[in-house]
Amino acid sequence: MKRLVILGGGESGVGTALLAKAKGFEVFVSDKGVIKEKYKNVLIHNEIEWEEGQHTESKILNANLVMKSPGIPDKVPLVKQLRANGILIVSEIEFAAKYTSATLVGITGSNGKTTTATLTHHILKQELNVGLAGNIGDSFAKQILEEDYKNYVLEISSFQLDDIVDFKPHIAIITNITPDHLDRYDYKFENYIAAKFRIAENQTKDDYLIYDADDEVIADWFKNNSVQSTLLPFSLTKTIENGAYFKNNNITITIDNNQIIMPASNLALEGKHNIKNAMAASTVAHLLKIRKQTIRESLENFQGVEHRLEQVLKINKVQYINDSKATNVNATYYALESMDTPTVWIVGGQDKGNNYEELFPFVNEKVKAIICLGVDNEKLLHTFGNMVDIIVETQFMSEAVKIAYKIAESGDSVLLSPACASFDLFENYEDRGRQFKNAVRNL
Repeated sequence: MKRLVILGGGESGVGTALLAKAKGFEVFVSDKGVIKEKYKNVLIHNEIEWEEGQHTESKILNANLVMKSPGIPDKVPLVKQLRANGILIVSEIEFAAKYTSATLVGITGSNGKTTTATLTHHILKQELNVGLAGNIGDSFAKQILEEDYKNYVLEISSFQLDDIVDFKPHIAIITNITPDHLDRYDYKFENYIAAKFRIAENQTKDDYLIYDADDEVIADWFKNNSVQSTLLPFSLTKTIENGAYFKNNNITITIDNNQIIMPASNLALEGKHNIKNAMAASTVAHLLKIRKQTIRESLENFQGVEHRLEQVLKINKVQYINDSKATNVNATYYALESMDTPTVWIVGGQDKGNNYEELFPFVNEKVKAIICLGVDNEKLLHTFGNMVDIIVETQFMSEAVKIAYKIAESGDSVLLSPACASFDLFENYEDRGRQFKNAVRNL
């Protein structure tokens, strides 16, 4: 019997444990932290051996295969030891994909992947049997065990792609590539870029790679590298013969001379970046033979993603917006770009080596006050201190919202768009966003 050791007892770890047990593996789950009650109960109920608060090496180094949570970096001594011993380490998507014959749509990118994945799923589910998994919702492995849909839309992080071997989506999307998570890639941008492109490394000419043709980082990579996939670019600025482009407020998608033209004026989501997300999602739908009318209606009634430019409440003619999912500078760039009112900006958290320069024009033009919300705000104070009249710091969400309430005037917006990870003060970006919404509702 093959022994599978799972490092990390979260959603992906426990989902993998269930699938592996059903497939005849001897399974052991080990988490250095504390496993949440709901996951512990699942492990106990399914009689799967587990431990928390430690990694017992004697129970781990005898594995035939290891599935590690994407949150565990490669530089951890235990991971190095496993690799030195020649034990294969895979991600959940690599392990689970072997047990389904479904059509896989894999979506990666620095920003927009959650919105694009959710929107793609929203369109496809109107006509197809389709699951949504990966970095989002219930684990991919668990869905294969319980439902096994005929199609899956997978939101995939670079960390998950680091540990693939044979994983191959039939349709891959790279939304964009901007510096992010560089602390995990030896502070080398090229390592992070290479990780994103792994989504296409096992594809053949019968598979498709959809990508942003306006993204300079992607364009540069293609100058020196190639993929086997059939390429379908999308663009806001160029006319694309095979793929999607935006012109005269219309989205045009062409695949093998089969064309759809849709007006973009009725898109439920606002902002240029969302036109790109809509082009990527619609291209997938077109490839999978979804009717034009269905695609159009789905784009018009899509409600968006929680914690991504989410309009919370209007109080005294001030709009409060939750963009907690903006965990890097580029995501905050899109948020500030889409603001058309004077803005009180709540920013800060765990800095991942951020360069804030690309935000300067928007800050000068649109931001009237900055509220720094982090354990260490020195870099923000130093960077933006001379650009705005008011800059304050706090370590409590409730206080940040109260200060914003005092500063904001009728017609202004209060935007939480942190540009940083949340782990210094919050459990995760969802926790940060929920605390913001609760604080706004308590005003």
